[in-house]
Amino acid sequence: MQNVGHSYLSELNDIQRGAVEATEGPVMVIAGPGSGKTRVLTYRIAHLINIGVAPWNILALTFTNKAAREMKDRIEKVIGSGAHKVWAGTFHSLFSRILRVEAHRIGYPNDFSIYDTDDSKSLIREIIKSLNLDSKVYNVGAVRSRISTAKSNLMSPQAYAQNDDLLSLDKMNRRPMIFKIYELYVKKCKRAGAMDFDDLLLQMFNLLYKNPDNVRAKYQSQFSYVMVDEFQDTNSLQYEILKLLTVFDGSPHNVCIVGDDAQSIYSFRGATIENILQFEADFPAVQVYKLEQNYRSTNFIVDAANEVIGFNKKQIQKKIWTDNGDGRKIKVIKTMTDSEEGRRVADSIIEQKNRWHYANKDIAILYRTNAQSRVFEEHLRRHNIAYRIYGGLSFYQRKEIKDMIAYIRLCVNHKDDEALKRIINYPKRGIGKTTMEKLTKVADDNEISIWQVITQIELKGSHKRTIGGFINDIKEMQKRVMVEDAYKASLYISQKSGIIELLKADNTPEGKSRIENITALLDAIKEFVEDDEISPGEEAPEDKSLARFLQSISLMTDADQDTEQVDVVTLMSVHSAKGLEYKSVFVVGLEENLFPSYMSLSLPEQIEEERRLFYVAITRAEEMLTLTYANSRYQFGNMRFNDVSRFLEEIPESATDSTILTVKKDFPQPKILGNFKKVGAGRGALPQVDAGKFVASPITAIKEGVSVMHLKFGRGTVVSIDQRKVATIRFDQISDNPEKRIMLQYAKLQVLED
Repeated sequence: MQNVGHSYLSELNDIQRGAVEATEGPVMVIAGPGSGKTRVLTYRIAHLINIGVAPWNILALTFTNKAAREMKDRIEKVIGSGAHKVWAGTFHSLFSRILRVEAHRIGYPNDFSIYDTDDSKSLIREIIKSLNLDSKVYNVGAVRSRISTAKSNLMSPQAYAQNDDLLSLDKMNRRPMIFKIYELYVKKCKRAGAMDFDDLLLQMFNLLYKNPDNVRAKYQSQFSYVMVDEFQDTNSLQYEILKLLTVFDGSPHNVCIVGDDAQSIYSFRGATIENILQFEADFPAVQVYKLEQNYRSTNFIVDAANEVIGFNKKQIQKKIWTDNGDGRKIKVIKTMTDSEEGRRVADSIIEQKNRWHYANKDIAILYRTNAQSRVFEEHLRRHNIAYRIYGGLSFYQRKEIKDMIAYIRLCVNHKDDEALKRIINYPKRGIGKTTMEKLTKVADDNEISIWQVITQIELKGSHKRTIGGFINDIKEMQKRVMVEDAYKASLYISQKSGIIELLKADNTPEGKSRIENITALLDAIKEFVEDDEISPGEEAPEDKSLARFLQSISLMTDADQDTEQVDVVTLMSVHSAKGLEYKSVFVVGLEENLFPSYMSLSLPEQIEEERRLFYVAITRAEEMLTLTYANSRYQFGNMRFNDVSRFLEEIPESATDSTILTVKKDFPQPKILGNFKKVGAGRGALPQVDAGKFVASPITAIKEGVSVMHLKFGRGTVVSIDQRKVATIRFDQISDNPEKRIMLQYAKLQVLED
C-alpha cells in the first residue's frame, strides 16, 4: 500500500474535511445536491486506510455496482493499490457474498440460486393457478409487491396470516388468499435452494439476528468501519441490518451515513425517509456535518431549489449555496397542448446548440412518467436531433439471453425449478404443458425439486426419449461446468443446448440480432474469465466459475449498464435522473395531476415526496434550467385541462425570466410569490370551457366575424374562411401564435352571443 501523506485533505473545504477526519463513532453527513458527496465518502475511506485501517475492515454499502466501482477507482488514485480490498458494493451483492459462505447456517445451500423478477413472477403465477384463484383478481405484480413489502418489514408468512389489518385489506381488495400464496412461495423458494432479491436482505438479517455460531460477532469484528451511501434510499430492513452490524454491547460502532433527506424519492420501492430523519435519535452521540456548498449549479437554480424544498415540513434544515455566479435565469415555457410543448422543447434545444454551443449530450429532458416521452421523441426526430431513452430494456432481460442464462443456472443448481421450467422444452423437445403440470404436482406433493422428480422416476414411452434426452444433455453440460472455466463451459452449453443452431436458422434481422446478443453474452463471460482484477474484499484471485458469473449478473441494475458517452439528448423520468447532471435540463409536464402526480394528492407526505422529486429534477441542471407545461393534453383517450403545477408557484420571482399567469381552484395556496399572480379567466389564463354544457354549432353557423368557443383553445373570433372550409380563428387566451387554422369539417365550435 502506498502512503502519500495527507495532501489529499487540502482538496476539501472545511466541512468536507471535518466529515473525512471524523473517523470514530457515529457520523451523519447531510449532502446537498452537487456538494461533493462522493468525494467525501471516497476520501473518508482513503483516509482510514492511510491512517492504518486495513481495507478489508471497511464495509461501504452503495445502491449500484457502478457507484462502488467509481468509489474504488477514486480511492486508488488517492492511496494506491489497496482500494480493491475494501468491501465496497451494493447491499445485495455484498450480502449475497456473505451468504455464499454462511447460508448453510440458516438452512440454505451455499450455492443457492438468485431469482430475478421474472423468476419470482413465474413462481407466483404457478401458485395462483395451483390454488385455482382468478389470475385477473390476483394480479401477479400486485401479489409480488405485497410479498416484497412483507419481507421488507420483517413479516413472515405466519405473522402475515395473523395480522388482522393486512387480512382485512386483502379481503377489501378481493385477494384474501395472499397469505397462502406467500406461504407457498417461501416454501418453494426454500425447496429450490433459491433466494429472491428481498431474501438477500431478509436472510442476511436472519443470519445476524438469529446469530448461529456467533456469526454476528464475526462480521462486527471484520467490519470495524461501516459506511452507507444514499442513506435516504434505505428501507426498514436495510436499516435493521445496519444496526445489527454496528451496535453491540450497547454502544454504537464506527458507522457513517451519507445522504440527503431532500432527495428521498423512492418510497414506492420501500425506501423510507424516516431512516435518515430518525438517525440522530437512534445514535444520540452522532456527529453531524452538512455539506451545503453546491459546486454544480448557478445561483438562480440553487435559489429556486432552496425556495421549493422550504415548503416541506419534514426535513433536516439546511440551505445550499454556490460560488458559481448567478448564471442565466430559469426559462418558463407555457404551451396550449402537449404537442406544442414537444415542438417548443425541440426548438429550444436547437437554439441552445446554436447560441451556447451545447452538444446533444449536454442536454436532458426529464418527465414525471415514461408515457410522456412519445411527443418529445416525435419532435426530436423531426428536427434530426439524436436522442436516447435512458433505462430501456436491459441486455440481461432479453429473451434469448434469459434462455441461455437459464441453462447455465440449471447446470450450476439442479434444484432451480424456474430455470428448468423455462428451458426443458426450449428448443422444443415435445415436453408439453400437461406433462410439466404433472411433474410440478409430484414435486409439490413430495416437497422435492422437479429435477429430483425426473431423475428418480422411471421414464416410459416418449418421455424416455424427450425428458431422458434433456437429463443427459444437462448432465453433459454440468461435467464441463465442473472442470472448465466459465467461458469454455458456457460455449459448450450454447452449442449442446441447441440455442445457437435454432437462432442461426432464423435469417430475419431479428434472428441475426439474437445471435449477436448470444455472442455478446459469451464475450462478456470470456472477459469475466480473463479479467485479472481482484473483486472487493478478495484476498486472492477470484473464482472464475459460472456460479460466480451468475452472481455478478444477477445483481446488475439499469444504473450498472454500459452507458457509453455518445452525442445524444437524454430523455428519462426524474426518478432515473437522480445522481446525474447536465449543462441544460428541461423539466416538462409541470401540471397538477401530472407533476405532482394525481396519485399523490390525497396525503401530505406524498405531496412532500413529489416536491422532493421536483427538487431532484431542478438540481440536475448546471447552467440552464427550462420548465414547461401545457394547458391541455390527451390522457386516457380524453382531452384533459390541468392547472399549472403548484411547484411552479413556489419558484422565486427573481429566478425566472417570465411571468406565469395561473388559475388555481383545486388546492390551497400556502404562498403567492411575486411573478406568479393569481388571476381570473382572461388573457393568459387557462381556457375555462365547461365540456358538459358545450354544444357544437352547425358548420353553416360559422361565419367571418362571429365569436366562437373551442374546447381546447377557448374563446376566439373567426377571422376568415377559405374555399376549402378552413377557418382562421384568433383565440383570446393564446398569447403565442394566437391564430389557428381549423378545418370546419372536423372542428367543434360553439357560436357565442356577443
